Amino acid sequence: MVKSCRTNKFLPCQELVSKVRCSASHPSYSKEFAFRYLILHATQFIFNSIASLIGSSSSPSPTMALLLALCYVVFSFVSILSASSTDVANVTIDEPTVKRSDFPSDFLFGIATSAQQIEGSAAGGRGPSIWDDFAARGKIQDKSNASVAIDSYNRYKEDVGILKELGVNTYRFSISWSRILPNGSVSGGINQQGIDYYNNLINELVASGIKPFVTLMHNDCPQALQDKYGGFLSHNILNDFRDYCEICFKTYGDRVKNWITTNEPLATALFGYDLGFSAPGRCSTPNCDAGNSSTEPYIVAHTHLLAHASAVKLYREKFKADQKGEIGISLVGKNYLPYSDSSDDKAATERAMDFAVGWFLDPLVNGDYPSIMRSVVKDRLPTFTAEEKEMVKGSLDFIGINYYSTQYARNTPENERKVGTSYSYDSFVNETATRDGVMIGPKAAGIEWIYRYPDGLVQILGHVKQKYQNPKIYITENGVTEENVGGRLVPEKLNDPHRIDCLKQHLARVLQSRKNGVNVQGYIHWSLADNWEWGSGFKPRFGLYYTDYEDNLKRHAKKSAEWYKAFLQGGH
Repeated sequence: MVKSCRTNKFLPCQELVSKVRCSASHPSYSKEFAFRYLILHATQFIFNSIASLIGSSSSPSPTMALLLALCYVVFSFVSILSASSTDVANVTIDEPTVKRSDFPSDFLFGIATSAQQIEGSAAGGRGPSIWDDFAARGKIQDKSNASVAIDSYNRYKEDVGILKELGVNTYRFSISWSRILPNGSVSGGINQQGIDYYNNLINELVASGIKPFVTLMHNDCPQALQDKYGGFLSHNILNDFRDYCEICFKTYGDRVKNWITTNEPLATALFGYDLGFSAPGRCSTPNCDAGNSSTEPYIVAHTHLLAHASAVKLYREKFKADQKGEIGISLVGKNYLPYSDSSDDKAATERAMDFAVGWFLDPLVNGDYPSIMRSVVKDRLPTFTAEEKEMVKGSLDFIGINYYSTQYARNTPENERKVGTSYSYDSFVNETATRDGVMIGPKAAGIEWIYRYPDGLVQILGHVKQKYQNPKIYITENGVTEENVGGRLVPEKLNDPHRIDCLKQHLARVLQSRKNGVNVQGYIHWSLADNWEWGSGFKPRFGLYYTDYEDNLKRHAKKSAEWYKAFLQGGH
């Protein structure tokens, strides 16, 4: 809990006022919510005061005690009214009214997962990915690995049954590159058991009336290619990725009409090659054994863009006319607000957006990187040839946005700037989730980077609409966590009001964005069931369904699953 929301255990009055002021000034709470919060806690305080007086030997007047408590109520209400306009900026709707019927009948509502996080099982000939190697080196917080994950490889029919019961009309999942090509390349052999597995999954989905929405690579580059030539540090991967994509288009494209080439290349470049927190765990010494944080993130992002564009070119030239599908990319929906009204912080916010969102969308829409990146990064930022520019520009039918949180952007003073040392420092921005001691939104449990701020979804969608020619957009991920506390399953663990609120608030923002003219055509929630969350292991729980890690990985519907089902059936 942040400093401004701490209570004074020795002064009940200050405790009450502190709680109320915290709720009043919180960007995610309305004043109406704060008033209800006030009444609840003031009433509780009055009863506690009376109980204390009854038990007191001095027996002061109960009337005086009630008057004192009422004074606290009045004082607290004044605190609400005096909350600054900055503190309550971007207030969200308390109980948004949003219904399935508010959206077109063909609007996509779905659930998202990824192969590495749910499938498990090296059985059936799957080769290791960079995340298998990373986990084997003991780099996961809880020292776990994804060798079993939640065993969806063997339980895919059960999981599709859950999806059908929910009533979603699309399911975003990923194909494991190393399950199709265990050695990463066609020359190493095609794994027929892998081909069959995804055929069976896709057929099960289609038979259940659910559209497959397929990601070709979700952070899980084959380890064989990392060992062979450095993975996405080398242009050698372009041919291997294109060959892999061609197998998928040819094999599954008669039923798959929505393709994502790659997921969150920003996250791979930043965490895998700048900070070293994620696979393959590269960064500058002494934090990593190997890597260069000042150059490798840019090389990896550049290669991802070329791999994406090459796959899109292939699909459009050989498959799209007959299969009539669409192909795009999923990007991190990073969103920033200025830390203050200063011109420096406003400029820092623009730089932050360019270094996060523009890094990928500028080339994809305009053919080259943002000018601010060119001027700051200089020759560390790769260049596109004329032929590559032509291939990259316009290489998307839609953009997938993965939105979870928003942060404040604060300008880094010139005397504190670490020029040329890493991607993280190149934007000259200090990112923070707190301003004047107040968090931008409630912090999610079990994970460090999610602060719930639904209005940020409207802002990032508006930014993409305004700056990038209003492309077709799908929300390809959005969700929130609770912490895995272990122990046996009890009913309380299925009660997740914070996730229900997340769904309500963000669906309302999707609807608001559509009314604002944003071409958003789908909302895909993360995730189906609690699973293996990359470097955090099994600590965070993202699922609408509770995965019982202590009872054969059984799935149990949380209250949020019941809410989403009712929403999809028109019950909300």
